[in-house]
Amino acid sequence: MSSSIFDSDSNSRFRSKSQAQFQSHSQVSNVFRNNSGSVVVKAVLGVVALALGGLILFSFSKGCNHQPGIGYNQGYQPEQPIPFDHSLHAGQNQIQCKYCHNQVERSTHSNIPALSTCMNCHLVVKTDSPLIQKMREAYDKGDSIPWVKVHMLPDHVKFNHSAHLEKIEKHTGEIACKTCHGPIETMKVVYQHSTLSMGWCVNCHREPQYSAPLNCSTCHH
Repeated sequence: MSSSIFDSDSNSRFRSKSQAQFQSHSQVSNVFRNNSGSVVVKAVLGVVALALGGLILFSFSKGCNHQPGIGYNQGYQPEQPIPFDHSLHAGQNQIQCKYCHNQVERSTHSNIPALSTCMNCHLVVKTDSPLIQKMREAYDKGDSIPWVKVHMLPDHVKFNHSAHLEKIEKHTGEIACKTCHGPIETMKVVYQHSTLSMGWCVNCHREPQYSAPLNCSTCHH
Protein backbone atom coordinates (compact mmCIF):
# COMPACT_ATOMS: atom_id res chain seq x y z
CA MET A 1 0.00 0.00 0.00
CA SER A 2 2.83 2.35 0.83
CA SER A 3 4.27 1.74 -2.65
CA SER A 4 0.94 2.71 -4.28
CA ILE A 5 0.78 5.90 -2.24
CA PHE A 6 4.37 6.76 -3.25
CA ASP A 7 3.62 6.07 -6.91
CA SER A 8 0.46 8.19 -6.70
CA ASP A 9 2.34 11.08 -5.07
CA SER A 10 5.09 10.82 -7.70
CA ASN A 11 2.57 10.84 -10.54
CA SER A 12 0.78 13.85 -9.04
CA ARG A 13 4.04 15.75 -8.63
CA PHE A 14 5.04 14.85 -12.22
CA ARG A 15 1.69 15.97 -13.61
CA SER A 16 1.86 19.23 -11.65
CA LYS A 17 5.41 19.85 -12.84
CA SER A 18 4.46 19.06 -16.44
CA GLN A 19 1.44 21.36 -16.27
CA ALA A 20 3.60 24.16 -14.82
CA GLN A 21 6.19 23.69 -17.55
CA PHE A 22 3.47 23.67 -20.23
CA GLN A 23 1.91 26.85 -18.83
CA SER A 24 5.36 28.45 -18.67
CA HIS A 25 6.06 27.52 -22.30
CA SER A 26 2.61 28.74 -23.33
CA GLN A 27 3.17 32.06 -21.60
CA VAL A 28 6.58 32.48 -23.25
CA SER A 29 5.08 31.52 -26.63
CA ASN A 30 2.25 34.01 -26.16
CA VAL A 31 4.73 36.73 -25.26
CA PHE A 32 6.71 36.03 -28.41
CA ARG A 33 3.56 35.90 -30.51
CA ASN A 34 2.27 39.16 -29.02
CA ASN A 35 5.63 40.84 -29.37
CA SER A 36 6.10 39.65 -32.94
CA GLY A 37 2.59 40.80 -33.84
CA SER A 38 3.25 44.15 -32.21
CA VAL A 39 6.54 44.50 -34.07
CA VAL A 40 4.87 43.69 -37.39
CA VAL A 41 2.08 46.20 -36.75
CA LYS A 42 4.58 48.88 -35.75
CA ALA A 43 6.70 48.15 -38.79
CA VAL A 44 3.69 48.42 -41.13
CA LEU A 45 2.53 51.64 -39.49
CA GLY A 46 6.05 53.04 -39.74
CA VAL A 47 6.25 52.26 -43.45
CA VAL A 48 2.81 53.81 -44.05
CA ALA A 49 3.75 56.93 -42.08
CA LEU A 50 6.99 57.33 -44.03
CA ALA A 51 5.17 56.87 -47.33
CA LEU A 52 2.49 59.43 -46.42
CA GLY A 53 5.10 61.85 -45.14
CA GLY A 54 7.10 61.53 -48.33
CA LEU A 55 3.98 61.98 -50.46
CA ILE A 56 2.96 65.12 -48.56
CA LEU A 57 6.45 66.62 -48.81
CA PHE A 58 6.61 65.76 -52.50
CA SER A 59 3.19 67.30 -53.13
CA PHE A 60 4.07 70.49 -51.27
CA SER A 61 7.36 70.80 -53.11
CA LYS A 62 5.64 70.26 -56.45
CA GLY A 63 2.98 72.81 -55.53
CA CYS A 64 5.62 75.37 -54.60
CA ASN A 65 7.35 74.69 -57.92
CA HIS A 66 4.19 75.60 -59.84
CA GLN A 67 2.98 72.09 -60.53
CA PRO A 68 -0.47 70.73 -59.75
CA GLY A 69 -0.46 69.36 -56.21
CA ILE A 70 -1.11 70.24 -52.60
CA GLY A 71 -0.17 73.83 -51.97
CA TYR A 72 -0.39 77.06 -53.94
CA ASN A 73 0.28 76.99 -57.68
CA GLN A 74 0.95 80.68 -58.14
CA GLY A 75 3.01 81.09 -61.28
CA TYR A 76 1.98 77.71 -62.74
CA GLN A 77 2.27 78.06 -66.53
CA PRO A 78 1.66 74.79 -68.40
CA GLU A 79 2.44 74.30 -72.05
CA GLN A 80 -0.70 74.07 -74.16
CA PRO A 81 -1.20 71.70 -77.12
CA ILE A 82 -1.66 74.76 -79.34
CA PRO A 83 -0.10 78.04 -78.18
CA PHE A 84 -2.81 80.63 -77.63
CA ASP A 85 -1.54 84.19 -77.23
CA HIS A 86 -3.87 86.16 -74.94
CA SER A 87 -1.76 89.28 -75.42
CA LEU A 88 -2.63 89.12 -79.15
CA HIS A 89 -6.31 88.20 -78.85
CA ALA A 90 -7.36 90.03 -75.66
CA GLY A 91 -4.63 92.70 -75.74
CA GLN A 92 -3.80 93.80 -79.29
CA ASN A 93 -7.12 92.77 -80.89
CA GLN A 94 -9.15 93.64 -77.76
CA ILE A 95 -11.45 90.65 -78.01
CA GLN A 96 -13.59 90.60 -74.88
CA CYS A 97 -13.10 87.73 -72.46
CA LYS A 98 -16.82 86.96 -72.59
CA TYR A 99 -16.80 86.43 -76.34
CA CYS A 100 -14.70 83.29 -75.99
CA HIS A 101 -15.68 82.34 -72.42
CA ASN A 102 -19.33 82.97 -73.21
CA GLN A 103 -20.87 81.04 -70.31
CA VAL A 104 -19.01 82.85 -67.56
CA GLU A 105 -21.88 85.23 -66.78
CA ARG A 106 -24.47 82.45 -66.57
CA SER A 107 -22.58 79.51 -65.13
CA THR A 108 -20.74 78.59 -61.95
CA HIS A 109 -17.84 77.41 -64.16
CA SER A 110 -16.08 79.40 -66.84
CA ASN A 111 -16.19 77.40 -70.04
CA ILE A 112 -13.22 76.63 -72.23
CA PRO A 113 -14.07 78.03 -75.68
CA ALA A 114 -15.38 75.47 -78.14
CA LEU A 115 -13.52 75.06 -81.41
CA SER A 116 -16.56 76.47 -83.18
CA THR A 117 -15.92 79.77 -81.36
CA CYS A 118 -12.31 79.81 -82.58
CA MET A 119 -13.36 78.97 -86.12
CA ASN A 120 -15.79 81.90 -86.24
CA CYS A 121 -12.67 83.93 -87.02
CA HIS A 122 -10.16 81.37 -88.18
CA LEU A 123 -12.19 79.99 -91.05
CA VAL A 124 -10.96 83.13 -92.81
CA VAL A 125 -8.17 84.52 -90.59
CA LYS A 126 -4.61 83.12 -90.92
CA THR A 127 -5.81 79.98 -92.68
CA ASP A 128 -2.27 79.35 -93.94
CA SER A 129 -0.91 78.95 -90.39
CA PRO A 130 0.06 75.32 -89.54
CA LEU A 131 -1.45 75.80 -86.08
CA ILE A 132 -4.74 77.06 -87.47
CA GLN A 133 -4.75 74.20 -89.96
CA LYS A 134 -4.33 71.77 -87.05
CA MET A 135 -7.34 73.36 -85.36
CA ARG A 136 -9.33 73.25 -88.62
CA GLU A 137 -8.55 69.54 -88.99
CA ALA A 138 -9.82 68.84 -85.46
CA TYR A 139 -12.87 71.02 -86.11
CA ASP A 140 -13.76 69.16 -89.30
CA LYS A 141 -13.46 65.82 -87.48
CA GLY A 142 -15.64 66.99 -84.60
CA ASP A 143 -12.71 66.65 -82.17
CA SER A 144 -11.67 69.07 -79.45
CA ILE A 145 -8.31 70.45 -78.33
CA PRO A 146 -7.11 68.97 -74.99
CA TRP A 147 -6.31 72.30 -73.30
CA VAL A 148 -4.44 72.03 -70.00
CA LYS A 149 -6.15 73.46 -66.91
CA VAL A 150 -4.19 76.36 -65.40
CA HIS A 151 -6.05 77.55 -62.30
CA MET A 152 -6.34 74.95 -59.55
CA LEU A 153 -8.75 74.83 -56.62
CA PRO A 154 -9.16 71.94 -54.14
CA ASP A 155 -12.10 69.62 -54.74
CA HIS A 156 -13.81 70.76 -51.53
CA VAL A 157 -13.91 74.40 -52.68
CA LYS A 158 -16.75 75.73 -54.82
CA PHE A 159 -16.36 78.93 -56.82
CA ASN A 160 -19.24 80.56 -58.68
CA HIS A 161 -17.96 82.61 -61.63
CA SER A 162 -21.28 84.26 -62.43
CA ALA A 163 -21.78 85.52 -58.86
CA HIS A 164 -18.29 87.00 -58.69
CA LEU A 165 -18.55 88.72 -62.06
CA GLU A 166 -21.84 90.31 -61.09
CA LYS A 167 -20.56 91.56 -57.71
CA ILE A 168 -17.17 92.84 -58.89
CA GLU A 169 -18.36 94.56 -62.06
CA LYS A 170 -21.33 96.10 -60.30
CA HIS A 171 -19.25 97.66 -57.52
CA THR A 172 -16.04 98.50 -59.40
CA GLY A 173 -17.09 98.99 -63.01
CA GLU A 174 -13.95 97.07 -64.03
CA ILE A 175 -13.47 93.82 -65.90
CA ALA A 176 -13.88 91.27 -63.13
CA CYS A 177 -11.59 88.67 -64.73
CA LYS A 178 -8.48 90.66 -63.82
CA THR A 179 -9.30 90.59 -60.11
CA CYS A 180 -8.44 86.89 -59.90
CA HIS A 181 -6.64 86.14 -63.17
CA GLY A 182 -4.41 89.21 -63.29
CA PRO A 183 -3.40 91.10 -66.46
CA ILE A 184 -4.51 88.34 -68.78
CA GLU A 185 -4.39 90.68 -71.78
CA THR A 186 -0.59 90.88 -71.45
CA MET A 187 0.09 87.12 -71.22
CA LYS A 188 1.48 85.32 -74.25
CA VAL A 189 1.17 82.14 -72.19
CA VAL A 190 -1.42 82.13 -69.42
CA TYR A 191 -0.19 81.45 -65.88
CA GLN A 192 -1.82 81.47 -62.43
CA HIS A 193 -1.39 85.06 -61.32
CA SER A 194 -2.83 84.90 -57.77
CA THR A 195 -2.33 82.38 -54.98
CA LEU A 196 -6.05 81.56 -54.87
CA SER A 197 -5.42 80.66 -51.22
CA MET A 198 -8.15 80.74 -48.59
CA GLY A 199 -6.66 83.86 -46.99
CA TRP A 200 -6.48 85.61 -50.35
CA CYS A 201 -10.17 84.88 -51.01
CA VAL A 202 -11.31 85.82 -47.49
CA ASN A 203 -9.49 89.17 -47.64
CA CYS A 204 -11.52 90.04 -50.73
CA HIS A 205 -14.76 88.90 -49.08
CA ARG A 206 -14.00 91.25 -46.19
CA GLU A 207 -13.99 94.29 -48.46
CA PRO A 208 -17.12 96.24 -47.42
CA GLN A 209 -18.12 97.25 -50.97
CA TYR A 210 -18.77 93.64 -51.94
CA SER A 211 -20.98 92.69 -48.96
CA ALA A 212 -19.74 89.13 -49.46
CA PRO A 213 -20.62 86.36 -46.98
CA LEU A 214 -17.94 84.93 -44.70
CA ASN A 215 -19.63 81.74 -43.53
CA CYS A 216 -17.77 78.51 -44.32
CA SER A 217 -20.58 76.94 -46.38
CA THR A 218 -20.30 79.75 -48.94
CA CYS A 219 -17.13 78.21 -50.39
CA HIS A 220 -16.91 74.74 -48.85
CA HIS A 221 -19.11 71.76 -49.68
